Amino acid sequence: MSSADEVVPDDAERIEVSRFVPASPAEVFAVLRDPQGHVDIDASGMLMDAEGEPVSAVGDRFLVHMDREALGDLPMGKYDVEVVITVFEAEREIAWTIEGTVRPPLQHVYGYRLEPVDGGTRVTSYYDWSNLRQDYRAFLTFPIVPESALKGTLGILDRTVRRRRSRSA
Repeated sequence: MSSADEVVPDDAERIEVSRFVPASPAEVFAVLRDPQGHVDIDASGMLMDAEGEPVSAVGDRFLVHMDREALGDLPMGKYDVEVVITVFEAEREIAWTIEGTVRPPLQHVYGYRLEPVDGGTRVTSYYDWSNLRQDYRAFLTFPIVPESALKGTLGILDRTVRRRRSRSA
């Protein structure tokens, strides 16, 4: 199995990428439910820090300090968003939307699906903007986070899980 495999969805408003991570779904999920874990694995460069407890249910929230200058697309500078959990299936799937400076919220969704496989976990990262409000489509370019950043995040996730494992051993 290759280290990074692209899943090409039929929907032009969704990106999915997958990667094998040599760790259990529990180890991977521990990073994904942890607010600081989101910062640790971010390949976009926008997530600066996070505040809050690890999430455990749909509706849970945590604060993320952002820096949009990392993308260089909009002059938003530094700002805060709340991550709102929309899917929570322990060790299987987690997804969220963002509430922040743009009101009403954009309604784009980020998430991960975990599938146990021989020797580890197949992790699929997805980004879906199909529910984006029509009035935002005229002035926002999607995807905000490019496919390359999703792929990079999966690589960083692999490294982060390994480091956390070695620290706890």
